[in-house]
Amino acid sequence: MTMSATETVATKAAQSPKTSISTLWRPALKQAFVKLDPRQLYRAPVMLVVELTAIFTTVLCFIPDSVVPVFVAAQIALWLWFTVLFANFAEALAEGRGKARADSLKAGSDGLTARRRTATGFESVPASALSKGDVVRVEAGEMIPGDGEVIEGIAAVNEAAITGESAPVIRESGGDRSAVTGNTRLVSDWLLVRITSNPGESTLDRMIALVEGAKRQKTPNEVALDILLIGLTLIFLLVVVTLQPFAHFANGSLPLVFLVALLVTLIPTTIGGLLSAIGIAGMDRLVRLNVIAKSGRAVEAAGDVHVLMLDKTGTITFGNRRCAAVYAAPGVSARELAEGALFASLADETAEGKSIVEYLRGLHPQPEPAVDLLTVVPFSAETRLSGVDYQGRKYRKGAVDSLLAFVGLPRDELPPVLAREVDRIAQSGGTPLLVCVDGKLLGAIHLKDVVKPGIRERFAELRKLGIRTVMVTGDNPLTAAAIAAEAGVDDVLAEATPEKKLARIRHEQNDGRLVAMCGDGANDAPALAQADVGMAMNDGTQAAREAANMVDLDSDPTKLLDVVQIGKELLVTRGALTTFSVANDVAKYFAILPALFASIYPQLGVLNVMHLNSPQSAIVSAIVFNALIIVVLIPLALRGVRVQAASAAALLRRNLLIYGLGGIVVPFAGIKAIDMLLTALNLV
Repeated sequence: MTMSATETVATKAAQSPKTSISTLWRPALKQAFVKLDPRQLYRAPVMLVVELTAIFTTVLCFIPDSVVPVFVAAQIALWLWFTVLFANFAEALAEGRGKARADSLKAGSDGLTARRRTATGFESVPASALSKGDVVRVEAGEMIPGDGEVIEGIAAVNEAAITGESAPVIRESGGDRSAVTGNTRLVSDWLLVRITSNPGESTLDRMIALVEGAKRQKTPNEVALDILLIGLTLIFLLVVVTLQPFAHFANGSLPLVFLVALLVTLIPTTIGGLLSAIGIAGMDRLVRLNVIAKSGRAVEAAGDVHVLMLDKTGTITFGNRRCAAVYAAPGVSARELAEGALFASLADETAEGKSIVEYLRGLHPQPEPAVDLLTVVPFSAETRLSGVDYQGRKYRKGAVDSLLAFVGLPRDELPPVLAREVDRIAQSGGTPLLVCVDGKLLGAIHLKDVVKPGIRERFAELRKLGIRTVMVTGDNPLTAAAIAAEAGVDDVLAEATPEKKLARIRHEQNDGRLVAMCGDGANDAPALAQADVGMAMNDGTQAAREAANMVDLDSDPTKLLDVVQIGKELLVTRGALTTFSVANDVAKYFAILPALFASIYPQLGVLNVMHLNSPQSAIVSAIVFNALIIVVLIPLALRGVRVQAASAAALLRRNLLIYGLGGIVVPFAGIKAIDMLLTALNLV
């Protein structure tokens, strides 16, 4: 029953980020009307101006005008309202994708209770009543009521409700596996947990606040872009206001409805309508990656990082040494060595031992004895050997000097071929082991910290984006250099201490570069706090999680590469759509200006390069295109512009070609098509 409940929560959590657009559009449409409230719309100043012009145009529809028929004025007013609604719809749709995840998480925490320790025992209280420092007892099958640190006990915890991973993880007091997350479920034993967050500050609360767009704070770049958009809006407002006096000076008059239309098409409505949706969608992609950002600035900084500092163990390499090769001694066949090494490792439960068995099974398949028939000789720090006794034979493997002492062979009498292999393994950063049976030396095993597949290619992509990678490791420089060469990193920080990590980050920052790094231990906390983007592992220490500005719920260090990619996509998407928004104003000038001044300066008719049917159709066509282009770009704003591996200059050229040139060409074709349709339907 316990596992079933856990799986149910996990299923909801896993499915919610993938909620289809078809299930979100109805509530998003409703929210689009709710967001017409100026108290909500003030966060998008450009769209607030459009709403005010829509109200003004609606009023003008009831004032007779001999130049502009009421029917045309009503169409312009209607499309101005649609422009605001489409922008609100884009934002509501982006928020809805995140809120679907937030709702499922909220449902999992409703009615949650906890057993809080008191001076006389334990009392049952609502989880929301817990404060930082409270100690609670959690039994198998129960939910952990809040973020905390295990102070007593060891248990398996299913974190599927938060991370989506169904495999339980071990949590115990002390060390780097003591941190637990609220709303995860114990599947065995019991734990005493000290709560480390106040109500509203837990991992779950931060995730819910992050995905609910209304609570999302604007990033510095968004604020700067907002200021730019407001500035452009004020400039165009000043321009439009001065056109009427100019027309009077020329013994003419400009219809107010047309002036309003000109203002709306001149101001950057496209990016103004999509700016919030772009930011919310970027944060939503981060949440779906199971990463919590404590601030929007961290996501933005991830897109601008120049240096990526990555821990070797568990990030660049698998972390556990694995068998990479075996080398037979002179006079020993490959099958004889394989049998000896396999038998010596069958009872070895370490990651290294299992990798030897796996490697040799694939290399030389052969019958294996049942483990219960073996007499196990466990590894000990004193002998530095391990193996088995089987059918009167003694199979052993171990460190070079220890096994040579076991077989009674001096180091200088080691066969030269084997000695060279042992030295080569050590110099490459690997670990050599020797194998023997009944005192006979069989050969050597090469154990190495294996570089993860595809990591070299990912580093190459980052290099094309102008990001330099630095491998951080406690290994000696020789071992570190060997791993670095295989992984393809740009630089190495060997024998790294907390002081060295901190000094390296400060050095990079003093040179004007943004730095990202990940870590999980208390010794990583200073560097995580100093880095511009610091990502802590959820199963790491509390100190690391508090120092970082991002927390990875899956505890996958390689995810920092994906976070950087999302940050890049967020910045590139915003830049691309801003470029398109500014560029598509060009066609509107050729549509509206000739129509606006047709009666005053007929010579401006030469600018009507699209040969639009009439001044009224030109105005309406531009307004309709201005509204519909927001709808067309909503999927791109939500999905994000894909960032290809290329230099900043190449990305700029690509965006200018696609979104700059496209922003000029597409409106010409779109406005002309709308004009032909309106004329054919006799709507103008």
